[in-house]
Amino acid sequence: MIPWYRSVRARLLIIALLPMLLVMPLFGSVIIYNWSERFDNLLIAKVNSELTIARQYLAGLRERSFENLQALGASADFLHAYESDTLAELLETARQKNGFDFLYLLKPNGEIITASSLDAPQNPARWPVVKSALTGTGGAEIDLFTAGNLAAFDPVLATRANIPLVPTEAALPSTQSEETRGMVVHSAAPVSVGNGALVAGVLLNKNLGFIDTINALVYPQASLTEGSLGTTTLFLEDVRISTNVRLFEDVRALGTRVSKEVRAAVLDEGRTWLDRAFVVNDWYISAYEPLLDSFGNRIGMLYVGFLDSPYRAAKAQTLWLIGGGFALLLLLSVPLFLRLARGVFKPLERMVNTISAVESGDLSARTALENKSNEISLVSSQLDALLDNVQERDQRLRDWADELETRVRARTKELSDANQRLEATTKQLVVSEKLAAIGEITASVAHEINNPVAVIQGNIDVIRETMEEAAHEFDTEFRLLDEQVHRINALVSKLLQFARPDEFAGSVVEYSPNDVVEDTLPLVRHLFDKARIELTLVLSTTRSVGMNKTELQQVLINLMVNAIHAMPNGGDLKIECCDHKRAGQEGILLKMSDTGTGITDEKLLRIFDPFFTTKQSQGTGLGLSISQKLLLRNGGEIWATSEVGIGSVFFVFLGCDGLHL
Repeated sequence: MIPWYRSVRARLLIIALLPMLLVMPLFGSVIIYNWSERFDNLLIAKVNSELTIARQYLAGLRERSFENLQALGASADFLHAYESDTLAELLETARQKNGFDFLYLLKPNGEIITASSLDAPQNPARWPVVKSALTGTGGAEIDLFTAGNLAAFDPVLATRANIPLVPTEAALPSTQSEETRGMVVHSAAPVSVGNGALVAGVLLNKNLGFIDTINALVYPQASLTEGSLGTTTLFLEDVRISTNVRLFEDVRALGTRVSKEVRAAVLDEGRTWLDRAFVVNDWYISAYEPLLDSFGNRIGMLYVGFLDSPYRAAKAQTLWLIGGGFALLLLLSVPLFLRLARGVFKPLERMVNTISAVESGDLSARTALENKSNEISLVSSQLDALLDNVQERDQRLRDWADELETRVRARTKELSDANQRLEATTKQLVVSEKLAAIGEITASVAHEINNPVAVIQGNIDVIRETMEEAAHEFDTEFRLLDEQVHRINALVSKLLQFARPDEFAGSVVEYSPNDVVEDTLPLVRHLFDKARIELTLVLSTTRSVGMNKTELQQVLINLMVNAIHAMPNGGDLKIECCDHKRAGQEGILLKMSDTGTGITDEKLLRIFDPFFTTKQSQGTGLGLSISQKLLLRNGGEIWATSEVGIGSVFFVFLGCDGLHL
């Protein structure tokens, strides 16, 4: 019978369905994977461009602050106020107009003139941006001011800068409870009058108008998918000091902290983060970049991002739609393909069945397709015509064969007579050669073995007679000695039987395998006791076997000794003997189960190979090989199963005539 995977039906089905069930899913998977990667890359590119907008706005804020200072220092009002000693009032007006939190004039001699509502700062020339302005350059940077620095201007600034820290999931553990430092847009511009410098600052802590303006620029209305939310944050190190991220519905997440992964990448390594990140209580497509102060140190981060879940949901929905569409296409197309293919399968199956019938001997089998409108039908009709010719020629061959058989029969009789004479001559030659080769060996073996055995048997009889009544206590031992002496005699007899088969021919005696098991146990009982092995017998067979008893004992002893070696620390051995039927043949099954170390699958395949052993120096590797040969010679089988650490089970099957004892 042709295997299904080689049949025309299977091959045609594969040809028809392979593009739909394999090629298209594979191609679709590649397309979906590529689309998914591009989708994620587009989200990263989008958030990167949004980070650029936020960065440009922050840079513009610094530039405007510097330009406003430059314009103030070069104005006529400033010159007039400087000369008329009304500079403090002018600075206060300019501070409020330009939204500065502090504004002062630093003269080259160290004198400080502040806006009327502020106190003078301490040692302002330590800031690089101020030093730059005193040398005639100036600029605007982002600097960190301590609570003391801010309080030197106005205690209100120190209060504004103070932000209690909120425990945040995924943040780096910290014992700090509040952030008291302030992040300031620090500007300084040189003035021509007196060669001093105008210095101003805008505190960014809790500066919600500043952060909301950036967010409105980055995420205008309808710039995100429905359900998403754009967020912007300014960090002082890893603490949110100005943000529109919500901790609750109306509570901004001021004082919460960034995740430790983002902190390590941005603040510790100085990299820009463009990836998904956990923000307060949800996942966002996020962009973080480090902020540097006028000293070149990383002091914080600028962040923009939008809620990830709506995009993930949209992506998942798209994938489900694609998968569902493909599944629907399969449901509609596969039955159609099968229906079309059936018109090809049926005629081909009839032709295959016809050929099978012809191979089985029915030369009258025909496909007999009625439809002649396609190529398969034409092939079928040609096959029928070919089979007609084959049947006709077969009949001719049969007639010729009958005639040839008659002629051959006469010649065969002549050859048979000659062959019989040749066989008789050949048999005599073979026997003569065999006797010549082993006659001397047989005589030597019989002399060298039978004489010592006879001495042993005689001495056993003398001991038995000498002990008289006391010998009955050792009947079992004497019986075992007698049996083993008899076994040696049997081996010698087999050798002589090979040399002189006609003189030593005998009949096989049937016996119960239960008795063989029980008779074999005394031979190895001392090994069981020494190894602390518990033996369990379940002997339930009612059938007899015709294998040589000594050979079966040899097999059992080999299996028992192997089981003992497999349980060096003791264990349980169970021997079962029951009626069994294998491959339609009645027989008996011997099952020997141990709780030993077990045998690996690799070694289990080789245990019946000659000289292969798992016991290193304890064995020769011939026991199981010899046992297998003995059983095969008597029409039996042996096999084994094993599990490492659990134990092994050996099975011996012997066929019998099915008679019960």
